[in-house]
Amino acid sequence: MARSHLGEGKRLNGPFDEGRNCPEAVLAAVDLGTNNCRMLVARPQEQDFSVVDSFSRITRLGEGLSASGLLSKAAMDRTVEALKCCADKMDKCGVTVSRQVATEACRRAENCGEFVDRVHDETGITLEIISADEEAGLALKGCSSLIDPGVPYAVIFDIGGGSTEVLFVRVGDVKSMEILGCISMPLGVLTVAEDCGGGDLCERTYEEVAIRVGRLLGPFEQQHGIRARVLAGETQMIGTSGTVTTLGGIHLELPRYDRTAVDGITLDFETLIGHSRSLCHMSLQQRAAEPCIGWQRADLVLGGCAILEAICRLWPVGQLRVADRGLREGMLMDMLHATSYQASVTSSVSVG
Repeated sequence: MARSHLGEGKRLNGPFDEGRNCPEAVLAAVDLGTNNCRMLVARPQEQDFSVVDSFSRITRLGEGLSASGLLSKAAMDRTVEALKCCADKMDKCGVTVSRQVATEACRRAENCGEFVDRVHDETGITLEIISADEEAGLALKGCSSLIDPGVPYAVIFDIGGGSTEVLFVRVGDVKSMEILGCISMPLGVLTVAEDCGGGDLCERTYEEVAIRVGRLLGPFEQQHGIRARVLAGETQMIGTSGTVTTLGGIHLELPRYDRTAVDGITLDFETLIGHSRSLCHMSLQQRAAEPCIGWQRADLVLGGCAILEAICRLWPVGQLRVADRGLREGMLMDMLHATSYQASVTSSVSVG
């Protein structure tokens, strides 16, 4: 049976959506990617939000997509079940405003419309397929609090399941950051693993992936002259992907992954590449035994490491800030600002 959620799937384009009052608002953001389905439920808290519930499940929606151009039935089945869990959590939390977006897998799949209709019919959720540019912009909003305002430029990247987005940003205060350039490469952890015949990349294949990424980023570098800014010491780097958070967890030797321990830490490039190369020399079973990886991601992590190493080579900033935040937090900030503005308008009208 289809479920119904107030505000579900509705993008907030302005402050005057009826029935929304900031103090009672419960916000939900769902990010359906090529590999993961993730959700945050939060309440407004002054100029920020407080998370009250969350959900994350690896569904591999884009499995086989590179070869067939289609979302497979098995992948859709897994993803619909995950979205049913999201819908149940939204019901239980009394969500009043929500946004559910889908990214690269749905952008590429020929049968995306069929999938979106099925999701709505079986879960009550209306998926919104966003562009790569909007995806990158939301990720920037989500990790903006980790950007050092004293460094004039930033390279921010997100290594996803089906694509990798890279932003070059001029840094001001939180409200005046300017995206100078954005590129979306059709390479992510799932697509690399499938293109290379599995997740056990030998050193030669690992290097080939890194070289390919470098070539794809070459025109972007030439257009914006980022390397010169890096060499002048004017650039910081932030990674928002599962690849960097996994490496952060490994570096901290966590017995199980802990977002609060990893989010915001800084790792130098030598450490990052050292951990990446150590994983490359492990067997699939050994990687799966790592508590911050596990079986579900053991065949995917090396592709992400190769992409990460290519980014570090091209732009030798020297250190990277790890962000376990991004698209969902960006959506929540948008909803927070909209509901806050609605509350302020309502208050001013009442006083008048």
